[in-house]
Amino acid sequence: MIAYVNGIVEDITEENAVVDVNGIGYNVKISGDTAARLPGIGEPVKLYTYTCVREDAFQLYGFLSRGDLEIFKKLITVNGIGPKGGLAILSVMDADDLRYAIMSGDAKAISKAPGIGAKTAQRVILDLKDKISIDDALISREIAATAANAGLQGDTPQKREAIEALVSLGYGQAESAKAVNAIEGIEDMDSGAVLKAALKRMW
Repeated sequence: MIAYVNGIVEDITEENAVVDVNGIGYNVKISGDTAARLPGIGEPVKLYTYTCVREDAFQLYGFLSRGDLEIFKKLITVNGIGPKGGLAILSVMDADDLRYAIMSGDAKAISKAPGIGAKTAQRVILDLKDKISIDDALISREIAATAANAGLQGDTPQKREAIEALVSLGYGQAESAKAVNAIEGIEDMDSGAVLKAALKRMW
């Protein structure tokens, strides 16, 4: 119904943004990740929206990119994942992390969202794995290659060893790959140094 709202940020909370569009303030439900990436109050913003209409409510859910909106729309097709559950998942991981978690079968990462148990996380993976492609995932080439090769093939040995070590410590594959790939100057570090740097990002 409403494809997007384009206006000025009037207020931001962890779960809601108020966007002034020509003098009308729209309440838009947002994820924690979106809240963290919104411009400041008084700044212009464009949120791509999903409209949820029920007997007792008319609610907008907003995202900063069409890609984020599309993954949300896929999420809420899963049995047991409504709009609230979809936002919960996208609050603990961004859309790219979620795509990678689905492609790599990382239910543990998905189940970190409030109200999302292990069985529901597995259902998300089973229902959406065939609907998510690497082309959809706007993630770095290295992480995309990781998912495509299913064994971190073609990556540097120190990255591979650090990710494997993080997973053995109980971290999810998706968050481990993200932490390692975010380290700068990794080419000049050994696997131990990479692991230490990655652990600092996990805390």
